[in-house]
Amino acid sequence: MTQVDVIVIGAGAAGLMCAAQAGYRGRSVTVLDMGKKPGRKILISGGGRCNFTNENASPENYLCSNPHFIKSCLSRYTQHDFIELVDRHGLAYHHKTLGQLFCDNSAQDIVDILLTECEWAGVNVTLRNEVLSVEKADTGYLVITGQESYSCESLVVAAGGLTMPKLGATPIGYKIAEQFGLKVLPTMAALVPFTLHQHDKERFTGLSGISVPCIVSSEDGTSFKENILFTHRGLSGPAILQISSFWRAGQVVTINLLPELDLTEKLATWRETQAQKSLKNSLSTILPKRFIEMLHESKTIPDCNVNQLTHSQIDELADYIHNWQIKPNGTEGYRTAEVTLGGVDTDELSSKTFEVKKAQGLYFIGEVTDVTGWLGGYNFQYAWSCGFAAGQYC
Repeated sequence: MTQVDVIVIGAGAAGLMCAAQAGYRGRSVTVLDMGKKPGRKILISGGGRCNFTNENASPENYLCSNPHFIKSCLSRYTQHDFIELVDRHGLAYHHKTLGQLFCDNSAQDIVDILLTECEWAGVNVTLRNEVLSVEKADTGYLVITGQESYSCESLVVAAGGLTMPKLGATPIGYKIAEQFGLKVLPTMAALVPFTLHQHDKERFTGLSGISVPCIVSSEDGTSFKENILFTHRGLSGPAILQISSFWRAGQVVTINLLPELDLTEKLATWRETQAQKSLKNSLSTILPKRFIEMLHESKTIPDCNVNQLTHSQIDELADYIHNWQIKPNGTEGYRTAEVTLGGVDTDELSSKTFEVKKAQGLYFIGEVTDVTGWLGGYNFQYAWSCGFAAGQYC
């Protein structure tokens, strides 16, 4: 039996951050992870470049059943604090649109920074070490793994969600929460591409790879202005991934295909300047040609010249393009989702320490909790913030 002050289950972003912070406080810390490598989701994030935070991160960028919960940890360890950390380690990074920060070289650089911090803090990270069971003991917790047994005063569950099962995602974090009587809110895949019904899939055959800047809106009124991408399975791209967190089965999403232009005005101008030009060719100058050809073949747009359009046809066409409605069949699920929506109810946790209110010494941090960020570095920032917060107390 190995005795330590703190066991952290999960060598991901939140777990490693927490372990280093606890280690710096003089606590003996062991991180347990069943994988071959630490930080596996970090390594594949951002196309291998890791969008490690967002300069604009604020509580408004997160979904949580208790919106006030996120304010506390984000205010105590901000994106600027994490940027200061990576600057100290000499990380080369660059700014992208919408406040996103990416590594210049590789996501491995972020993992190396976390592992260096853990090494400096005296943290022991053990891999290929699957947690089999957890029990409450007289002075803390007993953790049984495939390799050995551990006893600890504080147990931090940073086991992640259900996304990307190929990387070893399991429901163990939720099972531990339920074992100790915590409420776990329903989970679903988020930041995930949509699949389409067969009739739409057939219509869009041939559009795969086309990207269009749009405003995409959900039925609850949430909107994101970014690109959508047609795929051979359905719809993806940043705007679709964003809105997937707000979409529920059976709902439609509304897509403004020309957010920077008023099509009614454009058609009126064309009637003056290019009256004899076909509507199809005119529209192909402002939207992808293959997309317009699809609408033409499906008789969604009239087969006529611009000057032959009636006022009602102009209104219908403008409404269609600015309020294109699609009802997804579903999502691609946890296999390709970036995060898990839902999880351990934050009402069960202290917003200051992330300790379970009714189980002293037990903490839940990261994706296993009911906090989901937008696309763009927000989920990593939550991992750093909650890992830091719990690491000050565990």
